[in-house]
Amino acid sequence: MNFERFLRGEQYQYINSMRPVLSKKALFSDTTGNFISPAEPAPYSEVTIRFRSKKNNLDRVFFVCKGQKELMYKAESDSLFDYYEHKHQLDNEKISYYFEIQSGKVRCCYDARGVVKQAEEHYYFAIIPGFSTPDWAKGAVMYQIMTDRFCNGDPSNDVQTGEYRYISDRVKHVEDWYSYPERMDVRNFYGGDLQGVLDKMDYLQELGIDVIYFNPLFVSPSNHGYDIQDYDYIDPHFGKIVSDEGELLADWQQENRFATRYIDRVTNRANLEASNGLFIDLVREAHRRGMRVIIDGVFNHCGSFNKWLDRERIYEGREGYEKGAFIDRESPYHGYFMFHDGNHFPYNPTYDGWWGHDTLPKLNYEGSSELYEYIMKVAAKWVSPPFHADGWRLDVAADLGHSPEFNHKFWRDFRRAVKSANPDALILAEHYGDPSSWLQGDQWDTVMNYDAFMEPVTWFLTGMQKHSDDFREDLLGDAESFWGAMDYHGACFSSPSLFVAMNELSNHDHSRFLTRTNKKVGRLNTLGPEAASEGVDKAVMREAVLIQMTWPGAPTVYYGDEAGVCGFTDPDNRRTYPWGREDQEMIAYHKALIRMHKENQEFKTGSIKCMVSQRNVIGYGRFNRQNHSLILINNAEQEMTKELSVWELGIPRESEMVQLLLTCREGFYTDPVKYQVRSGKIVVTLPPVGGIVLQYRTPARNKAEQSGRDGILTARDRGEDAGRDRKNFLHFT
Repeated sequence: MNFERFLRGEQYQYINSMRPVLSKKALFSDTTGNFISPAEPAPYSEVTIRFRSKKNNLDRVFFVCKGQKELMYKAESDSLFDYYEHKHQLDNEKISYYFEIQSGKVRCCYDARGVVKQAEEHYYFAIIPGFSTPDWAKGAVMYQIMTDRFCNGDPSNDVQTGEYRYISDRVKHVEDWYSYPERMDVRNFYGGDLQGVLDKMDYLQELGIDVIYFNPLFVSPSNHGYDIQDYDYIDPHFGKIVSDEGELLADWQQENRFATRYIDRVTNRANLEASNGLFIDLVREAHRRGMRVIIDGVFNHCGSFNKWLDRERIYEGREGYEKGAFIDRESPYHGYFMFHDGNHFPYNPTYDGWWGHDTLPKLNYEGSSELYEYIMKVAAKWVSPPFHADGWRLDVAADLGHSPEFNHKFWRDFRRAVKSANPDALILAEHYGDPSSWLQGDQWDTVMNYDAFMEPVTWFLTGMQKHSDDFREDLLGDAESFWGAMDYHGACFSSPSLFVAMNELSNHDHSRFLTRTNKKVGRLNTLGPEAASEGVDKAVMREAVLIQMTWPGAPTVYYGDEAGVCGFTDPDNRRTYPWGREDQEMIAYHKALIRMHKENQEFKTGSIKCMVSQRNVIGYGRFNRQNHSLILINNAEQEMTKELSVWELGIPRESEMVQLLLTCREGFYTDPVKYQVRSGKIVVTLPPVGGIVLQYRTPARNKAEQSGRDGILTARDRGEDAGRDRKNFLHFT
């Protein structure tokens, strides 16, 4: 035997069988446009699915779908990564898939959690052929307005004290705009209206708002509007009152059928048409400024004042109105409601109420095809000319009807009605829990994102429950719980739904986020209104806004949050916007964050990758092929220096990142500080209770090319002096 030849053969075989250590950090795929093409494929089309690995690091990658494995081919490489592709022929059904990776003797899987030993169905990637959401809504900055509390632009349409009765007492006009809501606040009115919103359009535009979302605007006896009286008209108290006849309700009078001033205001066609006209003007003005308008649809229940029921007898005998179902068994609206005792007519109080509330009669769709068709017409009407609303937010949408099967049918028909009238309209729903059965491309576009945004952010940064009803010290700063919740609940969304999900920190149903930062457990009736602003931590609020403006979805600002408004849960969260008393520093911070969000496409439709998960610290990357951003949050009271590997975000191993924003206890900076990337790593010092955004931008051949890729030129691309950003630095003393 030639011993030297044998040794050479053994050495060759050994070297040939060697593989570099599997780089798990480099493995990546998702369902954004970075890794599937087209991003929202049509039925029966071909889609290209991509998987990324470290360059020359893998032997094989398999695409696994319905138990079948398909070998992916290496389609492209760059200095850092190999990109594997699989072309898949779709039919008209959702596909769910994951990846299997082989590198030497190492075998692993990759699903929505990342690298795992075994893929789980809940975390499979999903593509729904034909499901698309409006491009204008992807990453859009929304602004929620509860109209009565935003701005009073027309005092002549204010609800007057004693105009009518609601829930056992007379309504009241609140004279002091800055006074706190009362414990029983539902019948108190401050006078905000659509003219007030029109008057503040410059403010909203300067803030950077893309979409105005209104709490209900239709005729209603309450200040919140979730007990609709007439789905066909904007409430004249929000719109215009051109006829103002009749008298206020006498102190001793208990029946609203004698509230002749209110009756004229809300049933007179002149007032109703004028109010609809003002809404048309508002939408037209918003569109002129590049903003959209979403309205609130309450279709599970209406109000006891509703003209179809007319429990208050304000429509009884009025010209142009049929008898209500409460009044007469023969009412054309009888089937709209479910009556438990048919022997009580006339004036039958035994109708079914939502959760037993007689002020919120449950709509009986299963019992009335006429009601069903009417609401479908309402759905189409408001997103059509001349109103041109851009979408619906749906109140307690999963509660509609008497069975899940019926609900799904209703919302499929609702979607067809809306999208046929306005294909670019958005449909988002209020929903708690798993929304996936509603987000299959045939019903809702998305949801108010409690489970995969509001709650994990709140627990991590404050340890508080979203109503301020509980404090969990174990969840405060618990990064593993944060990522676990985000991964689990985020897996319920496909990318078209996720990118338009309403990511709120506060809203009309929960305590203000700034109040949660004081960690006080309680409500208005237990602690009083002053306690809501005691001990609040603006630095924690700034951390939350930083996450909000860099997380996948549509960041939604609840009116006044940007101005420092505090408040416990309903009704204290419905304080008025503090015109003239705003926290200008907080407004400046929101403007800076909104501008950053809008100028960088990765925050709208880019991929997200977990980078850091440790006690009090989270970090993540948002990236596409052009922009690569790193976001770090330190919720501890101590400064922290970290060396982080960043090359797996697509950042060259020897390069430079630029600070887009830094927030800390003292304030915030937008100075473009440079950080060096060496050997694929970066060293960052995080201030206490602060956060930072660092970005690397892939050089483009020219600025026009960069604009075409990212959709917008940044301030730096426009050649504006960095000194402009320096002026935005705020230092709080």
